[in-house]
Amino acid sequence: MENDIGRPQNVVVFGGSSDIARAITKKLCLVRAHTVVLAGRDQKLLDDAVTEAEEYGATKTDTVLFDARDPSTAARVVAEAFDKAGDRIDLVVMAVGTLGRQLEDENDAEGAASMVSVNVTWPVAALADIRRRLIDQGSGRILVMISVASVRVRRVNYLYSGAKAGLDRICVGLAESLEGTGVRLQLLRPGVVRTKMTATMAHPPFTTGPNEVADNVLRGLASSELVIWSPPILRYVSVLMRLLPAPLWRRVAER
Repeated sequence: MENDIGRPQNVVVFGGSSDIARAITKKLCLVRAHTVVLAGRDQKLLDDAVTEAEEYGATKTDTVLFDARDPSTAARVVAEAFDKAGDRIDLVVMAVGTLGRQLEDENDAEGAASMVSVNVTWPVAALADIRRRLIDQGSGRILVMISVASVRVRRVNYLYSGAKAGLDRICVGLAESLEGTGVRLQLLRPGVVRTKMTATMAHPPFTTGPNEVADNVLRGLASSELVIWSPPILRYVSVLMRLLPAPLWRRVAER
């Protein structure tokens, strides 16, 4: 159960080996999360993340290995992660995603399908089972990591941003479906974050690091906001993004 200051103690993280997920996990452990199950596709990175979680205060940890390119695994992976947590789950973090290789994937059926599977299909399939399990226990929170790129799709990464936009819209509806159940969903919409995944990208204004995102997440989890923006100024930047006329948006978005 959540402790007396409303901070989750039992946490399951899907995509738990990513830089952002690891930073969030460490911050959660600092504020007394003691049970952490991390699921991802790279066992070595998961083991490293588990070591970090234990260094930051976790007393019960485990891992689950899966490949998000195969949505048929979602229910099994969720079941395994919940079983390994072994108690009521306070918080589920969905941080599964990949940037892919836009210029290659847009001309390749398998690559395009993989982008959709990892960024939308697997998370949605997993969230369906997570929703059922948390409703059955009568409590719990879900944090789904999306991206500010979901606000308006850009040509330079339309497979990624389009997929994230789809997940974003589904999760808004999912949050509505949870009203009155005792379960709550929040979306995390970060901007560009300095991680291994973005190492070759240009870093535009409002670029942050994983620790800054994690700080914003902890503040957001303590609020009633549906969307956690990181950095918070993106809440206002996103309004401008939506309002720009298409010709001007194309010029701005290609920078």
